[in-house]
Amino acid sequence: MKMSVVGCGYLGAVHAAAMAELGHEVIGIDVDERKIAALAVGEAPFFEPGLPEILTSASSSGRLTFSTSMSAAAEATVHFIAVGTPQKPGSYSADMTFVDAALDALLPYLKAGDLVVGKSTVPVGTAARLAAKVRAAVPGADLAWNPEFLREGFAVKDTISPDRLVYGVSDDPKTAQWSQAVLDEVYATALSEDTPLVVTDYATAELVKVSANAFLATKISFINAIAEIAEVTGANITELADAIGFDARIGRRFLNAGIGFGGGCLPKDIRAFGARAEELGRGESLAFLKEIDAINLRRRQRVVDLVVEMLDGQAFDKKVAVLGLAFKPDSDDIRDSPALDITVQLHGLGAIVSATDPEAIQNAQGKHPQLHFVADATEAVRDADIVLLLTEWREYRDLVPEDLADLVADKKIVDGRNVLDSRVWREAGWDYKAMGRP
Repeated sequence: MKMSVVGCGYLGAVHAAAMAELGHEVIGIDVDERKIAALAVGEAPFFEPGLPEILTSASSSGRLTFSTSMSAAAEATVHFIAVGTPQKPGSYSADMTFVDAALDALLPYLKAGDLVVGKSTVPVGTAARLAAKVRAAVPGADLAWNPEFLREGFAVKDTISPDRLVYGVSDDPKTAQWSQAVLDEVYATALSEDTPLVVTDYATAELVKVSANAFLATKISFINAIAEIAEVTGANITELADAIGFDARIGRRFLNAGIGFGGGCLPKDIRAFGARAEELGRGESLAFLKEIDAINLRRRQRVVDLVVEMLDGQAFDKKVAVLGLAFKPDSDDIRDSPALDITVQLHGLGAIVSATDPEAIQNAQGKHPQLHFVADATEAVRDADIVLLLTEWREYRDLVPEDLADLVADKKIVDGRNVLDSRVWREAGWDYKAMGRP
């Protein structure tokens, strides 16, 4: 099947490469010339495990090409819109500028029988509005909404072998049947593996994505709120999470106390969801999301306060080693990263910060050139008065306290992700603190 993918950022580049890897003929389109030039030679413009391999494979097969011209979409029959929906400056609402611009640029190249498929995370009501535009401009063409559920670090797997598929289609039965048939052909491989499929209306498809993100954010902030109580009562937050996680109605995943969530999805999506509820006159229904957001941001400040406390009340001129800058491991994404936010705050207090990350240094340096970055953990911890583990990369989880002891000035460590064995570190003479622990 011939398809175009409009927008070759994180979502679009992965989707384009994965679709080509599955045997489709794909043209990726983006206005960023440097990004397109890199993708055209098989270079991923961001770190995502497995993406360089399928970029190279799909490009070599001739099934994957890239262009900066929307006219390249003319030969395709399925057109995925995968552009960003960032938070509006000065507002919690989603900025739909890029989605609208992408569709407007695509319309002149659509023809009867084409299907436009939205992948971007959008406010409920967007798909119906855009569908009306498509139908008015090109009779015989239509729009479906197919939300993504990618996890950074696992995006290639999640695209090729998703845990579920959702199609939001027209309320006209004949058009809906046609749209489903087209999407079934797109996702034939996944469907042959019995991937669960939900075929629904536009509004439900839009709400599935933001509702899932809101629930995950709620679960993370819930355990962090409990961690605040555990810190003052002496409760073991990890054992507490293990115990409640055995309840099948709750589950253990996303119940890890730490410095909170970040990235390009959860923070902006819960804010945009709340903003859309306000616009619909139902703001009270999602008012709790404001507290979810507040708890999440409070965890960052808690780390800063803990570091100052462990440094006897003064961070100024103290050497602080920061291990991890990305918002999660196996990613170079620093968007709304709690780790980077904490690093910037400590720098602002006058601490001498040495920060490192296996993949995110270049991105962090571009955004915060005032910080001091080093190549690896060994260099970061040298002569440090305190060490902070803020992103749970495997190489940091595997650190041996005895190996670091001779490098640091003082054996103090804050485990911001609760991933180190506290007993081992304390027995090695370290002053070990973690989130949610007394």
